[in-house]
Amino acid sequence: MSASGTAKSKPGQDFLHAERAAKFILSKTKLRPCIGVVLGSGLGAFADEIANATRIDYKKIPNFPRSTAIGHAGRLVIGKVGDAPVAVMQGRVHFYEGYSPQRVIFPMRVMARMGIRAVILTNAAGGINRDYNQGALVILRDHINLQGVNPLIGPNEDRFGLRFPDMTQVYWKPYQQVALQEGKRLGINLSQGVYAAMSGPSYETPSEIRYLRTIGADLVGMSTVPEVIAAAHSKIRVLGISCVTNMAAGILDQPITTEEVIETGERVKADFMALLHGIIPRMTEDTR
Repeated sequence: MSASGTAKSKPGQDFLHAERAAKFILSKTKLRPCIGVVLGSGLGAFADEIANATRIDYKKIPNFPRSTAIGHAGRLVIGKVGDAPVAVMQGRVHFYEGYSPQRVIFPMRVMARMGIRAVILTNAAGGINRDYNQGALVILRDHINLQGVNPLIGPNEDRFGLRFPDMTQVYWKPYQQVALQEGKRLGINLSQGVYAAMSGPSYETPSEIRYLRTIGADLVGMSTVPEVIAAAHSKIRVLGISCVTNMAAGILDQPITTEEVIETGERVKADFMALLHGIIPRMTEDTR
């Protein structure tokens, strides 16, 4: 495999690599996580709040891809949120980093082999829906894949899942209701929306944003959807949460910067962490 991790591997090899990585991770802790969490750009502070946790750099996990994106620490944190054992990815990898689709979903497949049956996938997103404000937290109810690839293309590995996974309810509605209820209890104004995934790394043009709005997208980003597809393949239930870290191109008369994304994540981290602390124990009840 190349240093960048772009080389493709055979399905059987993917399974064995995921199994090996899962066994390595579980050998480092007595906990057996039932919930997985992936933290997007500027949202990694949640993992720092987990006390008495086992922290493993991605580079130490066999075959695990390394995150090179700004605002992604590249660390797996295993600990408890309340009484709920969790595995938290402090950062992810993306297509725009040069990884193949199979490498992008490898961490999700490792979670599946660890026995995780539910995940919370978070991301920083551009707001297309004009009703959103910068810093809004949005519960995903669906997505549109415009990345030009599907990570399941190629020979199917039956040990991961069926050839044609159903995507009708991949964003698990009971989890959406839990999130909305917890938001109301905490006084956090949550919205719901549809996330469009682009490949990046360039931000979208104003014309592209007008197109995305026309086809029903409320948010746009460069991640999450491949992980959701892999989760559906392995029958893992998904809750998706976007933080609107910037308004999409053409909505405001100003350029989009990565610094803005990170700063907004920092500004909303208190609400974001409170929401996760409320949601995770209730999701855990569903996995037992």
